[in-house]
Amino acid sequence: MFLRNLIVVFFLTGCSFLTGPEGIFPEKQYEFLDEEIAEDINLPEDIKLSGVDNHYPVTLEENEELFESIPKPRQIFSAGGASEVQLRRLGELLWVYVETLPSTTWPITRSYWETSDLSLIETNPETGEMIIEYNNDVILVMTVEHGIKESSSEIFLTALDSETYSSIEFDSQVIQSYLEDIVNYVADSVGTFSGTSLAAQSLNEQKKSRIYSEGNRTVIELDLSFDRAWSTVSRAIEASDIVSTDRNREEGIFYVSLEPQLEESRLNFLNPFNLFRQDNVELKDNNTEPQFQIFVNQYGTKTQIRAQLIEGVETSENAEDLLSKLNESLS
Repeated sequence: MFLRNLIVVFFLTGCSFLTGPEGIFPEKQYEFLDEEIAEDINLPEDIKLSGVDNHYPVTLEENEELFESIPKPRQIFSAGGASEVQLRRLGELLWVYVETLPSTTWPITRSYWETSDLSLIETNPETGEMIIEYNNDVILVMTVEHGIKESSSEIFLTALDSETYSSIEFDSQVIQSYLEDIVNYVADSVGTFSGTSLAAQSLNEQKKSRIYSEGNRTVIELDLSFDRAWSTVSRAIEASDIVSTDRNREEGIFYVSLEPQLEESRLNFLNPFNLFRQDNVELKDNNTEPQFQIFVNQYGTKTQIRAQLIEGVETSENAEDLLSKLNESLS
């Protein structure tokens, strides 16, 4: 009994016996509270202490400057993949087409002017405008807008009088030269970096095309003049499997045929094993009978595109399929 009580007492007091203030190994975590501040060390006047050590000293040659003029870094962003960049022309109108959202195109083009020889004096990401000082009399105004195609941008550049902000006669070759430089700059930048401008997000909503129903018919509305809309539809027809058989620009009508097997026919024709087949499919040509009419009509500042089946023509396709294919190629 005595031994058992002795063991219990030992376990209860064991910790204080070893680590207590009077134990064999007392704790020292609070000893700093008893420390006193010593007097400052008096050093000779010819000795000075430095709190910063230069572990990587730079040795300069004679007459060598330490700091040189460093250009601004290129603040450029990407669309996360290869994107098409083109310089397009319609008459005297010249613009840059980019397959990225305006909020991505905006910081890239801004970086272009910031690293150029000209001065960027004002920017407005909500309107997509940048004002650049060309000389004392002329300013350049660059505008970034949403394109016709989804996730695309258009860049325009115009020259204005620096005092009245009115249009002036200006060398078109200068404008073209800057736009060509912008094409190269954007093409080099957009596939390499990533990012977007939050300040220019509103430009993404200002689209130039919309689709709506009018009765039972689909209408594509473009925020473009008739000339640009006509050129856009013409380019879309050439880029798709829609065959244009005739057109009447004065009335705004394309006569077209929808040929979904056209590409397959080309492949069959080019296949050497099909050259001697009697049932080989012949290639379609411009003599294909038109099946549809595409109407391009201007209403105020907008242009509307409609399609309808030509009366008396039998086809398995319909005007809705035609407009869907056309819309995929609009840019």
